[in-house]
Amino acid sequence: MKVIDRIIEQARLSPRTIVLCESDDERIVQAALRASKEKIAHIILVGKIKTILKLINDNDATNTLNGITVIDPEHSPLVTEFSQVFFEKRKHKGMTLEAAVLAIKKPLCFANLLVDLGYAHGSVAGAVNTTADVVRNAIQVIGVSPEAKLVSSFFLMIMCQPFHQLKGGIIFSDCGLVIDPNAEELADIAMAAARNAQALLGEEPKVAMLSFSTNGSAKHSAVDKVVNASNIIKAAMPHLAIDADVQLDAAIVADIAEKKGPNSKVKGQSNVLVFPNLEAGNIGYKLAERMAQATAIGPLLQGLTKPANDLSRGCNAGDIFLVIAVTVVQAQTMNHSAREQSSLLTPIPA
Repeated sequence: MKVIDRIIEQARLSPRTIVLCESDDERIVQAALRASKEKIAHIILVGKIKTILKLINDNDATNTLNGITVIDPEHSPLVTEFSQVFFEKRKHKGMTLEAAVLAIKKPLCFANLLVDLGYAHGSVAGAVNTTADVVRNAIQVIGVSPEAKLVSSFFLMIMCQPFHQLKGGIIFSDCGLVIDPNAEELADIAMAAARNAQALLGEEPKVAMLSFSTNGSAKHSAVDKVVNASNIIKAAMPHLAIDADVQLDAAIVADIAEKKGPNSKVKGQSNVLVFPNLEAGNIGYKLAERMAQATAIGPLLQGLTKPANDLSRGCNAGDIFLVIAVTVVQAQTMNHSAREQSSLLTPIPA
């Protein structure tokens, strides 16, 4: 089974509630309708109800919401609760209660409060909002996981074309957020990426800490950072298959791995590629996407208390659907409970 199909099927086995806040965008509505119809998620759309209903009618010939919940922050009875919660979170930064009321009526903030307070399991945004806004608000509202040192990102790279020599999925991290992580941060990024590989690929993670050195073949402070990060990971996750400093060819080609690193635990079969900095990661995933025609799903976020994922503003409805599915699987792994759908969140009848 292809990686994408496996993720969709896993989401369908135990759907979670996912909130989308950019509901005046046709791509979001198309993805929401598909996710609901294919039963991979329970969808909440946040935005102006008339706008959402018009887009739904335009995109669904059956003229039905298919169980989708629509919430307008301007008129929701949750405003009082959400305003107080956000005020408490941000008052140390000088926020007033009046400012909190205005802030939570913005769809992005409202959506993440739905996740934070248990009305939803995860959120997806970024078709309209910038990555900076999506990440900032997720950190402010949902917060960094106690197990993480920072929020980072990863791409799920899918290679399933007939001409691909490597088949399946690989996690690339970090390709979107952390510019120049130190050894401790790089270790945190790698461990989060390994956990996502386990959840999304259904495989034991095999981690390659990428460098221009393999097994100490070069001496440089940049190599030292990668090796130090690897040592931190080995102490925290002693059973993880990891190559400390490894060049890309040795990370993904078994014959080369045998020559360059005969004692390798990964043996050229990496499914997690950890880049030493954002420059390398961003270039790497774009090369794989544009020259190797790999499918890039992301940037996806890791290190948050609950799932909140980003989209490329150039995404299409199919891309959004896949990120919804990934968010459901992440939520399954985190296993947070959500509140029962109360009268506050009752779907509008067709």
